[in-house]
Amino acid sequence: MDVGELLNYQPDRGAKRPRDEDSHEESRSKQKMSGRDAGRVLVRSEPDGEEQTGGDGEKILERLMDQDGEDPEGELVDESSVKKMILTFEKRSYKNQELRIKFPDNPEKFMEAELDLNDIIQEMHVIATIPELYHLLVELNAVHSLLGLLSHDNTDISIAVVDLLQELTDIDTLHESEEGAEVLIDALLEGQVVALMVQNMERLDETVKEEADGVYNTLAVIENMAEFRPGLCTEAAQQGLMQWLLKRIKAKMPFDANKLYCSEILAILLQNNDKTRELLGEMDGIDVLLQQLSVFKRHNPATPEEQEMMENLFDALCSCLMLPANRDRFLRGEGLQLMNLMLREKKMSRVSALKVLDYGMIGPEGSDNCHKFVDILGLRTIFPLFMKTPKKMKKVGISDKEHEEHVCSIIASMLRNLKGQQRSRLLSKFTENDCEKVDRLMELHFKYLEAVQLADKRIEGEKHDMVRRGEIIDDAMDDEFYLRRLDAGLFVLQLLCCIMVEICNAGVPQLQQRVHQILNLRGGSVKIVRHIMREYAENIGDGKSEEFKESEQKRIMELLENF
Repeated sequence: MDVGELLNYQPDRGAKRPRDEDSHEESRSKQKMSGRDAGRVLVRSEPDGEEQTGGDGEKILERLMDQDGEDPEGELVDESSVKKMILTFEKRSYKNQELRIKFPDNPEKFMEAELDLNDIIQEMHVIATIPELYHLLVELNAVHSLLGLLSHDNTDISIAVVDLLQELTDIDTLHESEEGAEVLIDALLEGQVVALMVQNMERLDETVKEEADGVYNTLAVIENMAEFRPGLCTEAAQQGLMQWLLKRIKAKMPFDANKLYCSEILAILLQNNDKTRELLGEMDGIDVLLQQLSVFKRHNPATPEEQEMMENLFDALCSCLMLPANRDRFLRGEGLQLMNLMLREKKMSRVSALKVLDYGMIGPEGSDNCHKFVDILGLRTIFPLFMKTPKKMKKVGISDKEHEEHVCSIIASMLRNLKGQQRSRLLSKFTENDCEKVDRLMELHFKYLEAVQLADKRIEGEKHDMVRRGEIIDDAMDDEFYLRRLDAGLFVLQLLCCIMVEICNAGVPQLQQRVHQILNLRGGSVKIVRHIMREYAENIGDGKSEEFKESEQKRIMELLENF
């Protein structure tokens, strides 16, 4: 075809082009199809052999010509054109509905109307470029009509609507016009968008590529809305989303991008939200998470994507364990045994298993888990990790500090919570092999003390410069400095001092003598330890009840008196 022919070429607007199997090669690219191209996806007919034999070049040319024919003028999209588009959409939607009711058993009668409806939905993608006009979608009732199409008999139409919603709610677009975004999100939530999308996902067959993409785009809509308005997570979870996610995660299907995305959405729903954590616990979600994670007990994830899913599920589990009621479910579901096995197996899951144990045993609510951990011989697993930080940790993207923080937190939680025989077993670990655990404790103490003192020196220098420049150091600035000190290792240092003070109060003279002996040898002082612990007591209990805060502060002060 020469240039002359190319310029004179007029695409045949009536011919139905077959669905191009390769056009969705990158299923997650969220590409926009031109109106007629996408419309042809609706036609599930087999392509003619003749058309299939056409070269790739001709297919691309035809697609370009189709797009060119769509909008020859390159019209500017303004308020009146958007209104016109919405009106056309409403008319086509109504016509399609009317024909479907009139000829329910004769698809030929309503197929053309369905193609037209699909085309206008594709054309409406242009509205996503002008979020300040989103209010028109609401005022002209288009949002209500779009939500109604999510339950359309033809899943291609519902998928097209999801695709449009995904683009309209794109997080960058939403931030372009906060006002337009608020109006759209309000209307979607008022129309129970999550419940309707969940119902739609339940009927989609993910073995069909287009329908699997529909599921993916649905999850993208939910993620976009949750990022723009985190408060909707509770409502979304209660509208069937939590149940659907758990069902999809435990489905016996090969690992794919949708399973990864489900794990991501689940972790988002549970973030800082006790209501969704409770809901997951009531739905036996802790067991689902433990079953899915048990796969990684003896095997590493096969791909980086599968590793990301594993980490999302671990994050979800840690989030759930912040709710006391879920600690008990974790205990009954033999979560401690699974985490203990993961620590012994030395696979990639070991890093996250340590974090889960920390979350499960911390605070007074972790008492039962602490006792059970000793009963299942967990001390044999945790103390080798305390004595030596594994070299492999850095390979899986975790710092020595993070590893040592979790291990020290677990030991500090056990010293706080254990009673009777289990407590004696823990203390005997510190006395065995000539108090080698105490030596390691003091080694870590001086390591982190040095790091914190260095950070303090830098911060004092900055404060001095600020005062010299006449700047005021307010509470917000003080908080920022405190966070920087924690980041430098102050929290680990506080945990190490907790362990030190606890074992010195345990009624085992040998332990107290060894701690004081090493402090004197290394030029440390009891005064410094007391200062660190007082600072820790002052900042304790954020987010907890006032009663807990006071009792914990009193407990720490009593321990310091006998240190």
